[in-house]
Amino acid sequence: MLKIGDTLPSATVYEYIEVEGNGCSLGPNAFDVAKACAGKKIAIFALPGAYTPTCSAQHLPGYVQAAEAFKAAGVDEIWCLSVNDAFVMGAWGRENAAGGKVRMMADGSADFTRAVDLVLDLTAKGLGVRSQRYSMLVDNGVVKTLNIEGPGKFEVSDAATLLAQARA
Repeated sequence: MLKIGDTLPSATVYEYIEVEGNGCSLGPNAFDVAKACAGKKIAIFALPGAYTPTCSAQHLPGYVQAAEAFKAAGVDEIWCLSVNDAFVMGAWGRENAAGGKVRMMADGSADFTRAVDLVLDLTAKGLGVRSQRYSMLVDNGVVKTLNIEGPGKFEVSDAATLLAQARA
């Protein structure tokens, strides 16, 4: 399982880009996690699924609202990571005014989630393989803080907790 001090693996995630530019085409674009984190300080939070109750009501909105505070704390980017496809993540981001604040990263095949060993198996509930709920601060690809939630919990991966860690 991923731990503080680990380097993030080279896995592909996807982001739905709405405006063509900066080497990105319109629609889903692939990003290698290790390359995308190089030379940057990134706040990453992962959750079981787009449009799910806690994720929609608290998790994502908290990071959208705190985006400027994260920038002031020296964080270059905020990523929301979920085992959903890029179209779903893009639509969910639009509905939550995440544009320019939180990058909505899709791990549709759970490749990154498996690589960091933070899989949440919800097949018994008809939801398939998902990501555990967690947050982390990554500096140049290295995990500096890691907050993994217990099953069904939302206590340590919220924006306020990670922001306090980014400011420390």
